[in-house]
Amino acid sequence: MSDDLVPDDLWERVAPPLPPRPPRRHRCPGRLPADDRAALRGIVYVLRKGVSRRDVPAERVGCSGVTAWRRLRDLAEAGVWPRLHEVLLAELRAAGLLEMDDAAIDGSHVRALKRGAHTGPSPVDRARPGSKHHVLVDAQGIPLAVSLTGGNRNDVTQLLPLLAKIPLAAGLVGRPRHRPDVLLADRGYDHDNYRRLAWKRGVKPVIARRGVPHGSRLGVHRWVVEHTIAWLHGFRRLRIRRERRDDIQARPQADAGTVGGAEAQPGR
Repeated sequence: MSDDLVPDDLWERVAPPLPPRPPRRHRCPGRLPADDRAALRGIVYVLRKGVSRRDVPAERVGCSGVTAWRRLRDLAEAGVWPRLHEVLLAELRAAGLLEMDDAAIDGSHVRALKRGAHTGPSPVDRARPGSKHHVLVDAQGIPLAVSLTGGNRNDVTQLLPLLAKIPLAAGLVGRPRHRPDVLLADRGYDHDNYRRLAWKRGVKPVIARRGVPHGSRLGVHRWVVEHTIAWLHGFRRLRIRRERRDDIQARPQADAGTVGGAEAQPGR
């Protein structure tokens, strides 16, 4: 077994949010369940290498790939990952490493090999089945919210849902932060009604205009979200979607629809 997949400092943060395992009955037959840390090693191994579940080396991670996948499914259904995200954001804010005054948003296509929920014909991949990862980050590129949609969805439809998904970032005395002051975006988010709805949420939208020559210099600040997306897609299992289940890739979002009591429709 190798501890480089789940080092001690990572395990110390992951272990507390894990749901307690139900007690076994006296003299209950059958094999003992796999250790949680071994299952997490299997999850990280597949995430990094992009291999199928049957190719996970059980002698290295401590459990089979199928066991690791089942544990990933159970943890996703139990809502463990959002709770862990809040814990990490609180630690970063307490250490002064979270800068939520400015935020940036963007989306990126990924190919979906097995279709499934939240897939659609990708306009950048000859209409092959694909999905989109939508990411909102702080000024340092730390992910604040992530969602998954079909590959044919407009980026702007996820602007309001991602703002609403930002967890409360505690860690300092006073109210936890739950929204940025300024949101930076490219021309794909250029819709005036979404600007108005962002203002109503207390967020100043700084979005490039269509038809305006390049030179807004927003790229000087919003490159961090592209860097974060590139880092996320460095994990092979995220760069190519091989799972039918959408909650394993990211928490999916429905249509923007009615958010905050106002109907949001793309348009000028």
